[in-house]
Parts: sequence; C-alpha cells; structure tokens
Amino acid sequence: MPTPLEMQRTFALVGTGGCGKTSLAEMLLLNAGAVTRLGAVEDGTTNLDYEPEEIRRRGSVQPACATYMWNKNRHFLLDIPGDGNFTGDMECLLKGVDSVVFVLDAVDGVRPLAKKFWNIVQQAGLPTIIVINKLDRDRADFQMTFDGLSSLGIKPVALQLPIRQGESFLGVADVLSGKARMFKADGGFAEAEIPAGLADDVSLLRDITVENIAESDEVLMEKYLEEGSLTLEDLHAGLRSGVVRGELTPVLTCSALENKGGQALLAGIEALLPSPLDRPPFEGQNGETRSPDPDAPVACFAFKTLADPFAGQLTLLRVLSGTINGDVNLKNMRTEDNERLGNMLYLTGKTQTPCKEPVGPGAIVAVAKLKNTRTGDTLCDEKSPFALPMPQLPPQLITYALAPKEKGEEDKVYAAMQRLLDEDITLKLGRDGENGDILLSGMGQLHIELSVEKAKRRFKVDIILKTPKVPYRETVRGKCQVQGRHKKQSGGRGQFGDCWIEMEGLPRGSGYQFEDAIVGGVVPRQYIPAIDKGVQEAAARGFLAGCQVVDFRAKVYDGSYHTVDSSEMAFKVAGSLAFKKAMETLKAVLLEPIVLLTVSVPDESMGDVIGDLSSRRGKVLGSDSQSGNTEIKAHVPMSEVLRYAPDLRSMTGGQGFFTMEFAHYEEAPQPVVEKVVAEYQAARAGE
Repeated sequence: MPTPLEMQRTFALVGTGGCGKTSLAEMLLLNAGAVTRLGAVEDGTTNLDYEPEEIRRRGSVQPACATYMWNKNRHFLLDIPGDGNFTGDMECLLKGVDSVVFVLDAVDGVRPLAKKFWNIVQQAGLPTIIVINKLDRDRADFQMTFDGLSSLGIKPVALQLPIRQGESFLGVADVLSGKARMFKADGGFAEAEIPAGLADDVSLLRDITVENIAESDEVLMEKYLEEGSLTLEDLHAGLRSGVVRGELTPVLTCSALENKGGQALLAGIEALLPSPLDRPPFEGQNGETRSPDPDAPVACFAFKTLADPFAGQLTLLRVLSGTINGDVNLKNMRTEDNERLGNMLYLTGKTQTPCKEPVGPGAIVAVAKLKNTRTGDTLCDEKSPFALPMPQLPPQLITYALAPKEKGEEDKVYAAMQRLLDEDITLKLGRDGENGDILLSGMGQLHIELSVEKAKRRFKVDIILKTPKVPYRETVRGKCQVQGRHKKQSGGRGQFGDCWIEMEGLPRGSGYQFEDAIVGGVVPRQYIPAIDKGVQEAAARGFLAGCQVVDFRAKVYDGSYHTVDSSEMAFKVAGSLAFKKAMETLKAVLLEPIVLLTVSVPDESMGDVIGDLSSRRGKVLGSDSQSGNTEIKAHVPMSEVLRYAPDLRSMTGGQGFFTMEFAHYEEAPQPVVEKVVAEYQAARAGE
C-alpha cells in the first residue's frame, strides 16, 4: 500500500564533520526497523558510509540515501557529508529534499562552518528541525549550544531538556507535555515525573515555547490572549504550521551512539516536517512553475550520480511532480534526448531494493544505466517541458598536477579522472596550456587526494600527485628598441626576415599589446602578423623561469625584406629573436599571483590565524567579529596557501573554513625569484 503523500517525509541530515550525522542516521534506521543492528563509524560498520575511503578515514565522503517505514509511512533520508572538502554540491543535493534535520554537536556548539551550512539551508527555503547530539559526552553543554542558536538569526523552540546525572544522559524532559521520558536499553523510553531540580527550568521554558508558538499564528495568538493558555492539540498544530512556514525551528536532543532519543526524533520528523504537498511550486529555468502534484505531468531532478559495481552508475532522482512507474520514457531537458527509465530502486546505503509501486512527488529513487543524464539534469514528460535550474557551484580552491607512474599512460590517467567527474560535480579536470600537465581542481587537499585514491582503486591506474604549480608570470620594466634579424642561406631558396621593435613594460593587468607602426612598406603587410605571432610564442616560453611574459607592448616600426627569401616563417623567427634581445636589454621581473583569502574562525583562534597569515607574507585587509566567530580577509601569495586547509584545521581544531579567489599579480621578492629560477633551471638540466 503506497504511503499517502501527506504522510511522506523527505529530508536531509546537515551538519559539520564529526557532529554525528551518520550515527544519527543509523539510530533512525534501527528504531524504524530498516536495519537490524546499530553500525558504528569507528568500526567502519555503518550502512551509509560504505566506500573504502569512508571506512578508512571514519567519515562521510559522499552523500548517502536511505528509506524507512515509520507508522506504516515511507520516509526518505539523505545524509550529506559535513567536511568542507565534500560539501561543494550541497545546494544541488538540497534540491532533492523537502526539509532538513540540522545536527549540532553538544560539545562544540554553533561553529563557523555550521553557520555557513545553516545559511545554505535557509537560502534553499527548507523547514528545519535542529537536533543537539552527543549529550552522552563528558563536556556536553546543552545550554551553551542552545544559546548559540541566536547567532543563526532564528527563533528556536526547545521541545526537550536533557536529563543528565554526572556524565550520563538518562532521559529528556518533554517541555510541552510536562513529562519525563527516561531511556530504556532497547532504545525506547518510559514516562516518569520530571526531576525536582529541573521542574522550574521546564516550566519557564514551556511559557517561552507557548508564547513563541502563539506569536507565529494570529488565530492562536488571539486564543492565547483571551484564554491565557492553549491546549496540547493547539500547540502541536501551531508548531507544525510554524515549522512548515519556516517561522519556527524546534530543537530536540539525542545521543546517537547510545541509541537515545531516536524514537522521539522519528516522531518529531513525521509530526512537524512538511510533506511534498506542503512545498511551494518549483520555479523553472524560464520563470515557469510546477506544483508538487501527483496528477501533474512528470518531472524528476537528478541531484546526484553514484558509482555502482554492477550497473556502472546509479542516478538519484527526486520526483518533483507527477507519478512514475519504472519503464517510462522521459525527455532530458539539457540534451533534449529521451531517456528510458528501467527498474527503479530504493536505496539504503549500498543496499538496493526494487521499487514495485508507483512513486509521486518527494520520492527518491535510483535508476541505473541512463545514457546521457548527469547531475543537475531534469527529466520530464516530453509534452509538458519543465527544467529546474542548476545552482551555481562554489569555485574550486586548489589545483594539483597529475602524472602517470609509467610514462606514456597520460591518456589513461585523464580518462580515469574524467569518469569521476560524472559523480562528483565539484571536481574540475583540465590541461595546463603551458606545459601540458593534467590538472585536477577541487575543494581542498583531502578532496583531491581521496579522488585520486578512488580512481586508482576503481580503474586500476597508477597516478602520482604532484605539487600544484603556481602560475607565476614575468614582465619587464623600461623601454628599448632592438632588431630581430633572421638570415639563412643553405642552397636554393633562403630565409630572410628583419624587423625593429620597440618594447616597453605596461601597468599591471594591461596584458599584451601589439602595434603596427610600419610606414612606406619597408615590411610588407602580410608579414606583420607573423612578427606578432613570433613575439607572442616567445613570450609564452618566458625568459627568467619559463613563465609567460605579460603586461608589455611590442611596436614594430622598421625592418627590411627580400623579394625571394622572405616568408611568414622567417619573420616569425625574426619577431622571436627581437623579443629575446629586448628581454636581455630590459629588466625582467617575476610576478606572483595573490589570492583573496576569506577565513572564518572562532574568536579564540583569531590571533593564531592572523599571526600565521603574516608569516605567509599575507596582508590582512580587515576582520569582522559576530557571535563568537571572526571573518578575516587577507591578500596572500598563492604559493603560501597551496596546502592551507590542514594547517587551518589544526589551528582551529577543525572549526575554521576558508574560501579563496584570485585577486591580482604582484612583483615577487628576490628570495622567491631566486628559488623559482633555480627550480626552473634544475628542471631544464634534468630533461
């Protein structure tokens, strides 16, 4: 019997790395009867972290799906990784769900990265429940974490207070019912009276909670003011209505590792979070809208692609509108090709269950062997086109060069990495136009390393990860006039090209300029572009350290030619020779790229981080502190922050994060010049 859509829930677990999302998912699945044992991240036995890289590092690397039945209703869960290396596609993933369970660590509270994730969830417009996890830990502090919620700019509604004795998490006080729920060994609970020492706190919190619920609904507010109280039914209805509208954010508590609080959370998800039918209409690429109606034309959004050892690839589809069975033809709005959906699957981690029932809005199903569908595509009824816009992804933060262990296998390495791009849209693959290196860009050092590890394991290719190359540039100061003359006679037709150029440095960012100042036809018009090309090709090879020369003007103003021996090739060589002479005459300068680094850290780490940036030759542009967190902006040489992520992690206990974007080029100091030139000369000597 299919679940009535008004009782179906589709939600994501969101939170920073280490807050216990995957353990919390295990607890939910166990209490719902979807799995038979409580897996542990530390032991590598969880259902949702199943990739070898996840088991080894004890943390999620990719999102995982699960489905379970609660009160005979089907719910869908999406566990999103919390490490900043693996959250670049969060906005895309959130298009696959109707709501969010936002997980906080009771020891760490609200940290900078949690705020960043919270802002992404809010921009997506998704109703949210907050769960404070790890209340079994020694330094767990519910009040500190709850107070920190004010920095998220929300109205939190505490529905539970933890009952602790020493360091033990014994139960919760239910704020609305005024009863205690003491945990039992099987994950359930027994009702009891609230401990005397907690009764006043619960009573005070209930008054605040009732007022917050009443304020979110005019009818309830009038009733509250007239009668002075609200029934439990009024409060539950008002709370759900406020959550669905995004005006209220309930707060629950748990200890996922000890399986405490799972049943209350399952009940809260079903009672408070929206169904697919509660969603506002989806907005399409061209301003059109589509309601989440099971009787509307079919539209599905492909929000993730996963590798599968048998099918090759699984595409995760979220049904936006309409109702689908397997074996249906839908149009891909990006490619305009038809895709045939074969058998649909429900996923719980890597466990696949055939979906034998029609599914409607809100359902998450996996489909194998789609031909041309990739993450971000919309599949829909050909007669009723609709396309959900793909969110803009954040820029990649770091680039590494890749090389095969065996020479000659470059194409094999490139092909292996190319296949990973289908499932990880935050990776970018390219080639260095200057030296032909394979370049892999990603969200951090760990992201790149694990992607390469995955490619090695799956595609049996040996890849060496090389230190990222810094894109240094060269330029010149001053002005000079030089001759480039190429004359070669070796029997038969010779080669002759002769040009005079004036070369001068330009202000930073001006690029390359070429000027034709030839008068009187001393160099025929057809040879002028060849001189320009010769100068550009020589500039691309560099002078000091093999880096492209930029920000200069080359003006050709004189020269001579031979009616028989002159050719485009001869004048190209002449232009190249003129450029080299000019570089020898002028003062060559090495430029280094400067990035704008934006770092968000806890206030207590600010001094260490600013000191560290100064040691990296950084110039701090300013800082802004709010609610215990500081955002620092600085200009830093790119060469100094290539491996910044692990250093920032160690300085801030994993609580800091950063973004980086190219800002401008600056003249490099002499020690840097000497080092770069020496490395270039050593590399050339070794060739």
